[in-house]
This record gives sequence, C-alpha cells and structure tokens, in this order.
Amino acid sequence: MQAPLLIPDIAPPVSGHTLLFPVVGNPISQVKAPLVFNALFRRAGIDALVVPLDLPPATVLDTCRGLLASGSIGGLLVTVPYKKTLFDLVAQPGEPARLVGAVNAIRRDAGGAIAGDLFDGIGFVAGLRAAGHDPAGRKVLLVGAGGAGSAVAAALLSAGVVWLGLFDVHTARAEALASHLQACFADCTVVSLRTPSQADCDIAVNTTPLGMKPDDPLPLDPAALPAGTLVVDVIMQPAETPLLRHAAQRGLPVHPGRPMLDHQLPAYLDFFGLPQAAQLARATLRTNTNSPI
Repeated sequence: MQAPLLIPDIAPPVSGHTLLFPVVGNPISQVKAPLVFNALFRRAGIDALVVPLDLPPATVLDTCRGLLASGSIGGLLVTVPYKKTLFDLVAQPGEPARLVGAVNAIRRDAGGAIAGDLFDGIGFVAGLRAAGHDPAGRKVLLVGAGGAGSAVAAALLSAGVVWLGLFDVHTARAEALASHLQACFADCTVVSLRTPSQADCDIAVNTTPLGMKPDDPLPLDPAALPAGTLVVDVIMQPAETPLLRHAAQRGLPVHPGRPMLDHQLPAYLDFFGLPQAAQLARATLRTNTNSPI
C-alpha cells in the first residue's frame, strides 16, 4: 500500500506567524537546504520554514526585492545561478561578499537596508577540515569561477592555500577572478588555466553545476590528476556525482558537497537573527561529524 502524501507528525507546522526563508535559484530541485533547515527549526521549536523558489532570470531581481519587503520573509537563501546577480540588491555586504561580489544570504536589517553575505567558502573550508583535509599549504585546482567558485577560492586562499589554479569555460571570467584574488592575496600564487589538465595539484574542486544532470559531461578528468589528489564536488544532489564516482574508481580520495552546507549553517542562522537555532547547529556539529545536521 502506498504511503500517505502527508505525514502530520513530521510535516512542519505552518501558521500566520510562520517566518519564511525562500531558497532562490534556477534550477532549484537539487537543493538540500529545506530539509536541513526545517529539521533544525523543528528541533529548536522555531516557527519558520525554508521553501524552494524557482525564479526566471528576467524577473529575479524584482521578485526578490518584493519578497524582502514582506514582514513574513525572514530572508533569502541564494543558489545557482544568482549569487552574483543578487549582489546588486545589497546595500550592506559582509566582507566575504564584498571580496567576490556575490551573496548566498540576504535580509533586511532593522533600518530597512538590504544586507547580504556569502557563507559558501566558510562552510566549504570547515567541512574539509572536519573530514581531516586541511587545505593549508596545499595546491588546489578549482573548476568554476562563478558565485560558488569565487567564494570557495577566496576562502581557500584565506585558509593558507599556496597555489590556486582557476579554470572556467568562460576564460575571461577565470582570468578576472585570478587577477582580483592575486591582488588580494599577494603571498599566494593565483593563476588562470586554459585547461584543468594543466594542474599539478593536491586538491581538485568542482564548483560548477556539471553533475546535476545525468548527461552532463565531467567538469574535469580524474585520470589527468596526480595520484592521491583529493577530489571535491560542491554539488549536493546527487550525493555521489559522476565526478566523485569516477575519481573513487581511480582510487582517489573524494569529498562530497553536503558538508559545505552543514558547516555554513550556523553562520546562516546567526545572520538571520536565529541564535537559538545557530547554537543547536553548532552543538550538533561538535557531537556528530557524519552528516551532522
């Protein structure tokens, strides 16, 4: 017999007081944030709900501006491809957001100004370290110079990476990001690559959307990487991307996308003014490092 579509004892309660946090993207079916945040809200006893919201590029700025005018919206979570697009809405960016010109969280402050920040890089580095992969002193190949790639690149350099090679199919975008980051991190080497196979690296990271769809090409070839290279994908759905599967088959260590979300969650919650939930998230991370939230 089929299970019922609605299961009252686990469905999040919704009332006229429920604070909404839309996840804005295009596509949106791959996001894990609603599952993670909503489970945490229930455990913390917070009347809030994260919902996916697929928005077309032509209207995303106007729609998000309108959403933020509502008292029912606690803030917006931002995913591909809008992290750089929605930076244009923000009057008060945090330092990570300013550094790369992108946001993945937006809210209105008490005075009505739109604030935004970028937590991808914070979560990415924390997730690596929790799994025993400290990037300090390492050489990194990073594929993808968009919003997520920019955040991860800046965070890796802040964490002590000594060499960072950037590849993007849009060569000018990779070159611009490499030039900008080299100016910000003069003690490191940041270069733009014509092909990912150029890199002699310790860690290879995919921050592109390639791997979300079954027929996507691989963002990079694991066979071209040095033995022992850690292969990392920021994609969360599927949990095992084709890149990670091919890398594991070659005998390379791999690291999936989910820890990046888990480890940036407390920073998100602090930003949205939910300290009780942030405290619970941190406590959970301390006690369980295996899919902690």
